[in-house]
Amino acid sequence: MNSYTIFPSPLGLITVQANELGLTGVWFETNTTLPDELGIKNDSNPLLLQAKQQIGEFFAKERQVFELPLSATGTEFQQSVWEALCAIPYGQTWSYQEIANHIGKPKAVRAVGAANGKNPLSIIVPCHRVIGASGQLTGYAGGIERKKTLLQLEGAL
Repeated sequence: MNSYTIFPSPLGLITVQANELGLTGVWFETNTTLPDELGIKNDSNPLLLQAKQQIGEFFAKERQVFELPLSATGTEFQQSVWEALCAIPYGQTWSYQEIANHIGKPKAVRAVGAANGKNPLSIIVPCHRVIGASGQLTGYAGGIERKKTLLQLEGAL
């Protein structure tokens, strides 16, 4: 059974969802991938509290790597893209092509973009670190302004 909590951040309200295995979602209030059903609200769930703490540390520039169990559901291809996103170092950006190359599918740039856009674990799985080949900021489910702010926070812009 999923449980969730909602808390404020410098970029607006964040919803964090988990099941018994790990985090299943992290969304901004206007995120385009926010599910219709979140489960049971539980502001005292230890994993949700740990996620809230680590996200707060990230915004305070006290954390660059998250140490949380993840349990997002997706296709095998999506999972490979999300795993590749976690390989992008803090403060750096990769292009969609670099992600496609990293997963051994250099011709799958569009599919990488689609999988990136379906990432349910904003911030934790850093899809905001993916940019277009020419260096332009491309879509972000939490909004392009949030993406820009996250990259500035990390010193990538």
